[in-house]
Amino acid sequence: MNPLVNGVTQPAITNSGAGKPSISPGEAQSNFANSLKAAIEQVNDTQVASNSKTEAMANGEIDDLHNVMITAQKASITLETSVQVQRKVIDAYKEIMRMQI
Repeated sequence: MNPLVNGVTQPAITNSGAGKPSISPGEAQSNFANSLKAAIEQVNDTQVASNSKTEAMANGEIDDLHNVMITAQKASITLETSVQVQRKVIDAYKEIMRMQI
């Protein structure tokens, strides 16, 4: 039976036949680090694309303001989302640190 945390059923940890978790802590850390790195790179890519289109618009190389504004808005939303996720992760970490064993 999976425990309930804040009304949400938590996934059970699966064990292989030898009684060990199916993924090692090192692998989990590596997977998390790779996912985090990819997400940060995506945020950076959207910011770079926005900056390059804005510069091209300022230099007169692009006449389509519509696409420049869409790119800038995508970059803004991506950055704001990453900041909100960061805040939620910090809140979750603080909550875990307050838990008693």
